[in-house]
Amino acid sequence: MSNVLNGRTSVKPELVARVHAAMRDLDYVPNSHARQLSSGSSRTLGLLVLSGYDSFFNTLAEVAEDAAEKAGFSVLLGGSSQRAERETRYLDLFEEQRVGGIMLAPIGGVTPRVRSIHASGTPIVLLGVADADGDFSTVQSDAEHGGYVAVRHLIEQGRRDILVAGGPIHQVRGRVDGAARAVAETPGVRMDYLSTVTLSIDEGRRVGARVLATPPERRPDAIFAANDRLAIGLMHEITREGGIRIPDDLSLIGHDDIEFAATAQVPLTTVRQPVELIAQAAVELTVAEIAAGPGHEHSRRVYSPELVVRHTSLPTSVGLHR
Repeated sequence: MSNVLNGRTSVKPELVARVHAAMRDLDYVPNSHARQLSSGSSRTLGLLVLSGYDSFFNTLAEVAEDAAEKAGFSVLLGGSSQRAERETRYLDLFEEQRVGGIMLAPIGGVTPRVRSIHASGTPIVLLGVADADGDFSTVQSDAEHGGYVAVRHLIEQGRRDILVAGGPIHQVRGRVDGAARAVAETPGVRMDYLSTVTLSIDEGRRVGARVLATPPERRPDAIFAANDRLAIGLMHEITREGGIRIPDDLSLIGHDDIEFAATAQVPLTTVRQPVELIAQAAVELTVAEIAAGPGHEHSRRVYSPELVVRHTSLPTSVGLHR
C-alpha cells in the first residue's frame, strides 16, 4: 500500500486500482504528517507575518504561496498581530507540525526561541530585519532609505516641524533612523518622535487626537507615520474633528503602499516596498537552505523602496514657515 501512496511507478496498474478501491470503501485518508515523521522531511513552510489584516502582508503571503507551490511546498500562515506571546505560539505550532522551514517577520528581532528552533535544524529566513551575526538568511526592504526619502520629501515641500510616529516593532527603527538623517542634513528643521503601542488604525486615531489636543502654535506641520494603517487612522481623526487641513496645514506620509492608500479620503503619499520581490526571495532562500542542510551559507537580500507621491504631501503655500 505504501508504494501506491508514494506513487511508485513499479506498482502494477491492477494493484493500484484495487488499493484505491479499498481506500474508498474504508473512507481512508492518507496521514501526511505521519509520512513526514517517517521520512524525516516536510513539504510545508511556515510563514509568520506581523498582521493577518494588512494588505501588504496579505500580498506577501499570496506571492509566497505561489512561489512555494512552484517549488513543491505548501504554506502554513500565521499573523502575530505584533504580540510576542502570539509569535511564540505560532513558532511552537510550526515546530510541532515539523515544517520544513520558516519565513519570519519578527516583532523584536531574533529571540532565544527563534535561535533554539534554528539550532535544532529548522531553516529560518528573517523578513524585514538584518542579522549582524550572519546566523540567518535575511530579506528586507531598506528601511533606513525608506524613512530618509519620506522625510526628505517633506523637507523639500517646505515643512520644518516634523513628527515621526511608529513602533514598537524592530522594522520601524531603520525608518526612524532614516528620517533623523534627513533632518540632520537640513538646518532649521526639527523632528520629534512619538513611540506608538502598535501600528494599527486605532493607534493612528490616538495619535491624531494627541495632535488635535496640541496648541496650534506647537503642532507639527508634517507627520511621517511608520506604516499606512497608522497614517490612515491619523488622517481620519484629524479631518473628522476639523480644523486641520491635509496637506494645507499638515503634510502626511505613510509607509508600505497598502491597498487603501491610493483610495483614502485624501490619497496618501507613501513609501512602497517591493513586496513581490521580498516574498519570492524569502521562499527561494528557505527552500535553498532546506536543500543544502547543515553548513548552508546564509544570504542577505536588500531591496530599495520607492516614494509614491499623492495628495497628502502636495506642495502648498498655506501653513508653511509658521
